[in-house]
Amino acid sequence: MKKLLLVFVLIFSQLFFAQTAKEIIDKNIEMSGGLTNWKLLNSVLLQGKVILGVKDEYPIKIYQQRPNLTKTIITISGKDTAIEGYDGAKGYAMNYATNKLQVYAEYVPESFDNDFIDWESKGFEAKYLGKEKIGNIYCHKVELTKNVNKNIYYFDTKTYMLLREIKKDETLDYSDYKKVGNLSMPFRIESSSTKKDGDFVMLMNRIDINKVFPSNTFKF
Repeated sequence: MKKLLLVFVLIFSQLFFAQTAKEIIDKNIEMSGGLTNWKLLNSVLLQGKVILGVKDEYPIKIYQQRPNLTKTIITISGKDTAIEGYDGAKGYAMNYATNKLQVYAEYVPESFDNDFIDWESKGFEAKYLGKEKIGNIYCHKVELTKNVNKNIYYFDTKTYMLLREIKKDETLDYSDYKKVGNLSMPFRIESSSTKKDGDFVMLMNRIDINKVFPSNTFKF
């Protein structure tokens, strides 16, 4: 009888956690602008500066367009330099050993939408991992799993904004959320990794959405 009771407890607890994870993701989408507005988003232009290390600071522009086009440009000594992107067929990234942009055959472009949009149809499984503090803020902790890949997300328990994302070898912290049209977006992104040489802080001063980019924007 005790074993049977334990089985029921485990089943119901798993259902509760799965439902809770879904509710938290749904709440994040709702509070950050709503599913319809996110799906109506077709392009983003982020402008600001990126800080590398202690004092290396560069103006930065990031172009993104549905379904997965992207281009990152930094300004060095007054000259715009593309350092990474995907043109719809090939992926590019700066080889800092040769200081040249090169094609990467195994470049995997990220989806224009974040993982939360239609996460179930994308094949993700969601699991609620309880609450945890980031600084002085209590967060809901949710794990999204697809195949062998696991990402962990921390959502503010009050605002449901995403504050932290932990990938395989990178941690991203999001803050300074502001309204851009009907959507809430972070204007500060901080990245840290085990390698340390890829650490950066990105501070946005402007985000434009649904701009029509020139046809050659994503050419390299």
